[in-house]
Amino acid sequence: MTKRPTPAAAKLLVDCLIEQGCDRIFTVPGESFLQVLDALGQQDSIDLVTCRQEGGVAMMACADGAMTGRPGIAFVTRGPGATNASIGIHVAQQDSQPMIMFVGDVDSEMRDREGFQEVDFAAFFGPIAKWAARIDSADRIPEYVARAYATAISGRPGPVVLALPEDMLSHDTSAKPRKRVERPAQAPCPDAMQAMMALIADAASPVAIVGGAGWNTKAREHFQLFAERLGIPVATAFRRQDAISPSSRVYAGALGYGPNPKLVERVKNADLVLAVGARLGEATTDGYTVPPLEDADRTLIHVHPDPEELHRVYPTDLAICAEMDEFAESAALWDDGDTIDFDAGAEANAEWEAWATATPNDYPLDMGACVQFMRDTLPADTIICNGAGNFAGWWHRYWRYEGFPTQLAPTCGAMGYGVPASVAASLRFPERAVVAVAGDGDFMMNGQEMATLVQHGGNLIVVIVDNGAYGTIRMHQEREFPGEERISGTRLANPDFAALAQAYGGWSARAETTDQFKDALVAAEGRTGLRLIHCVIDVEQLAASGATVSGLRARS
Repeated sequence: MTKRPTPAAAKLLVDCLIEQGCDRIFTVPGESFLQVLDALGQQDSIDLVTCRQEGGVAMMACADGAMTGRPGIAFVTRGPGATNASIGIHVAQQDSQPMIMFVGDVDSEMRDREGFQEVDFAAFFGPIAKWAARIDSADRIPEYVARAYATAISGRPGPVVLALPEDMLSHDTSAKPRKRVERPAQAPCPDAMQAMMALIADAASPVAIVGGAGWNTKAREHFQLFAERLGIPVATAFRRQDAISPSSRVYAGALGYGPNPKLVERVKNADLVLAVGARLGEATTDGYTVPPLEDADRTLIHVHPDPEELHRVYPTDLAICAEMDEFAESAALWDDGDTIDFDAGAEANAEWEAWATATPNDYPLDMGACVQFMRDTLPADTIICNGAGNFAGWWHRYWRYEGFPTQLAPTCGAMGYGVPASVAASLRFPERAVVAVAGDGDFMMNGQEMATLVQHGGNLIVVIVDNGAYGTIRMHQEREFPGEERISGTRLANPDFAALAQAYGGWSARAETTDQFKDALVAAEGRTGLRLIHCVIDVEQLAASGATVSGLRARS
């Protein structure tokens, strides 16, 4: 049989990705892009990670973009593949993370006939992506790929979706890849910086809220220098806890769900809020109340790399459109001779330290004590990955997110994110410890990606908190409709998670007490590959905030 050459269009697409710096692609293979799979098999610059479900593919690509600052790349097939992957596009959009998803599409002659697995991808993904388009001409592949990268990384980062007609990938072309696209660097206006410093100097109780679009190591280090010099309390936006070192003397804790009540009051009562990178979305602000949406006595300075986010929801007194690292460096180096020194930073930090230190309780498996033991046992730069659920609150409250990146968690609250994100992290940082923390309901949504980890030789510890329920929804049920007879739809019958991990070729242990967890963690740290700890807790222990089933019922 004569060997068919790789089609020029497919090879060009792969060459364009290599030129843009792509070194890893996540996929579930499909017949709609066989040509690209063949081209990927003929090169060694890009690592192809074969996943088990397109939701896992998209979550891994989203997480990879969050870690690198360059778009995470996903390839999925049309119809069921793309719709399965849509959750990852939603996460990347709401989390402001760069990502590009290529979708193998129907043949051009089949278009608009409701062909096999046909979807209008531009219409489907348009509302939840920064840009969604279809490449109809092989000669324009370099243009579309470069534009996709530019769109994904510029301003507020986000996802791009490009459909690839099956016949187009077989076309001939002499086009060449375009040069690597870089994120535009925009420094803050000196006049705006002068105005900002004047506003801060006039404030009595300022607070900063940081983390989000375009945040990186440089922004983290320089903003911390700036905040510590002035003594301004620094809170992190929801699930952006690695935006500042937890060892900083001005770190005040995290906003979002289950925050320190003292931090909430501090932000509500602040006469100046400096928001840097944060969108000030619903989760961070607890429904636009922390800080209050309207407050005539408060000054808001909002710094963001995308002008469309400035003045979008909150009325802003001073809007600064700039890159996070450029702004942070300018702030750290700013010296106009005036001395600004607040005591509030140290006060807020002491309040956070007290809040973030677990006190023993009477439960057989004390999750607060378990997280503190993890903190004392694992490396400080361990990457913690989680999906959605009350279980995450124990880590949000008691873990110290040292280093950047060390927190991969969906701000949009998507379940099933933690395991695939941790697989991406283990491949991106093979020298670092990576832990996926998941609830029983959360884990079952993408737990199959443990097979991907094993296949590709990753190292990962998975901690499952199993209370036999969709715990967050159960908590809301108990608040709104308390009583045993009112429980509806939230009970779960789970598999033996420890046995499941062994079936995947991993090591596992079951923990029903705090001491059993400690022993299991020590044993897990001494091994490599997949390691899973199945923590069994009573549903009574609902959240790190101290919420319990009996307590909620007693209030009714």
